[in-house]
Amino acid sequence: MRQVELSAGTIRYRDSGSGPPIVFVHGLLVDGTLWRNVTPALEDRFRCIVPDWPLGSHTTPMRPQADLSPRGVARLIGEFLGAMELGDATIVANDTGGALTQMLIAERPEGVGRVVLTPCDAFDNFLPPLFKPLEWSARVPGGLNAMVQSLRIRPLRRLPFAFGRLIKHPPPHDITNAWLRPFLSDRDIRRDTVRLVRAVDRRDTLEAADRLGSFRGQVLIAWATEDRVFPWEHAVRLAELLPDARLEEVADSYSFVPEDQPARLAELIGDFLAQPG
Repeated sequence: MRQVELSAGTIRYRDSGSGPPIVFVHGLLVDGTLWRNVTPALEDRFRCIVPDWPLGSHTTPMRPQADLSPRGVARLIGEFLGAMELGDATIVANDTGGALTQMLIAERPEGVGRVVLTPCDAFDNFLPPLFKPLEWSARVPGGLNAMVQSLRIRPLRRLPFAFGRLIKHPPPHDITNAWLRPFLSDRDIRRDTVRLVRAVDRRDTLEAADRLGSFRGQVLIAWATEDRVFPWEHAVRLAELLPDARLEEVADSYSFVPEDQPARLAELIGDFLAQPG
């Protein structure tokens, strides 16, 4: 793990391979290991940069005054791109990370050459109805902590309000243990996460959607046809809004395509980036 100091704090990241840069953006209560089975198939052609974003599974707390609203974290992604001096990077995003990426390219597209969106929050589906209890509990002192602490019991992680509707083929327990450990064990990480979830507002994704038509980079939308959290109709709408977008189906997967179909996703990314810009 390497690290870079940004205005909000320290961002730790993995850096492997060589070639045009790809930056990966995960979602809430997971970390960069979400992409662990995707990057090996790309490292011979691309530089794969996989940060742990401050979304609840990061191990280094952010500064107390940091803006950890979704729009603040979207700006942090832009700051990261600038600090790493990547030129026009490709962003590959999933889940909450897809919403942040939409906010980024709507507000600050500099440094973003292309985008790959896998199933993610969009339009008024932020957070999805299934996960609204997280948003409500974050407004009650200790509420979000109580909800997530229940996931110490491994079978509960397969329930719909946890990872059950997000992952069709469950990863090993050591992966979900690592995703949850920072929140469960560090009060400062819990503080960061509560601040983020309290600030979730679907107006941010709706405003971003209104401005997506101004993004001139190429976009690949690789969406799971079996997803019950992020509807296929949203993938179609995103493809219609973005001027240069293509839509690909991913079978036998729920929302976490990097977990359920990493080889298929890596193939789609490689083919997409092999095309002329």
